[in-house]
Amino acid sequence: GYFYSRWRKCIRSSHDLSDIVFIDNYIFNKDVYIQFNSTVGKYVGYTEHGVYNAELWNNNTGQLQSERAEVDICKQNADVYQQTITDKS
Repeated sequence: GYFYSRWRKCIRSSHDLSDIVFIDNYIFNKDVYIQFNSTVGKYVGYTEHGVYNAELWNNNTGQLQSERAEVDICKQNADVYQQTITDKS
């Protein structure tokens, strides 16, 4: 059989929300074949199929803007989580 998954992650290394990175991985048979990284600001393909899709998706401005906006959602959620943790201590 085949295994497909998509992992969307918000990564931060400090309390400062300006360093948050949003990563959206597309995985087939446990290998990432295409990835959006908010630091890079576009899709990057890691296989022949991934490179092909990255070119198509990077030319779709609506899809690209939607992915870029996800980092703002990461920041909002991180702020809420941080306040919840701070309020409990």
